[in-house]
Amino acid sequence: MHEVYAFVPNSGSLMIQSYPHTASCGRSLQQKQDSVDEVIAEASDALQSVGWTAPSEDGELTSDDPFVQRINSEILQEMGVPLDELLNPATVVNLERDLYSLRYDLAVATGLGDIEVGGLTTAECDGGGQSEEIENIRKSIDKKEKKLFVERRSVFRGWLKNVFLGQAVLSLVVSFIMTSNPAILFGKFDWFYNYQMDLPIQVLGFWWWWLFIVPSLRSRRPSGPEKKALDLAFIGTPVISLIAPVATKDALLIWWANFAVTATSYGYAFTIGNNGDSDDDDDRKTPAFLKFIFKSLDFGSGRERGARN
Repeated sequence: MHEVYAFVPNSGSLMIQSYPHTASCGRSLQQKQDSVDEVIAEASDALQSVGWTAPSEDGELTSDDPFVQRINSEILQEMGVPLDELLNPATVVNLERDLYSLRYDLAVATGLGDIEVGGLTTAECDGGGQSEEIENIRKSIDKKEKKLFVERRSVFRGWLKNVFLGQAVLSLVVSFIMTSNPAILFGKFDWFYNYQMDLPIQVLGFWWWWLFIVPSLRSRRPSGPEKKALDLAFIGTPVISLIAPVATKDALLIWWANFAVTATSYGYAFTIGNNGDSDDDDDRKTPAFLKFIFKSLDFGSGRERGARN
């Protein structure tokens, strides 16, 4: 049989189809299974890299968890910055969690027994010996350790935050011009008049709040009241952009309505909504459906902790 592996994005699974042929494959059943496992592992890594990982059924690790605190302390010692200042803190936590499990499996497989592997190196968890299972565990550990080495040194620098802030300000100015007088930007192009593009560009202008302005501000990875404000703004601005055209066709007025929603979100988050709770405490009080939405927003902004428990 000849097997073809195809990853199906919409289902998040790997589809395996078999086709008969006359020539012998020359591979054992175990070799085929290893090949399937390898493809599935690579597909899972690809999904994790773009944020398509399945949600954990066991909840999440918070910043108060001893496991996360240990990682935070190590990164502070190595890099001089806390865990949240890395480019992908969730990836670091998940890799550390995977390595903990793999090192435990290695200790058991090599005869060291049921030991506590927290804080131990891979060499200290390896009791020696050779078998296919042990070699597979070692290969997995080596692959994840190399990835972790890079991720732990990828720091979210201050200059990058300034780039996102500048992007938000530029988007604000451009969107205002697009909404109020798009001919300033596009009037020199024939297609602007030939295809009567003024109205579509004006509509795009007030949608700019949801598409670029608020996401750029969220990409700075704010915390506390500002994060809450931007979460609310990200939900409120598309609602305004969808509903407001029913009441008015004035694109500039809708742009100002989006501005008002964003400003109100900041005002609420820094006054009435500022209860002094940490981000983790605030998450516990958030309804499940809003928590799902906020987690979706967090991907790409650097706040996607997503650590599996």
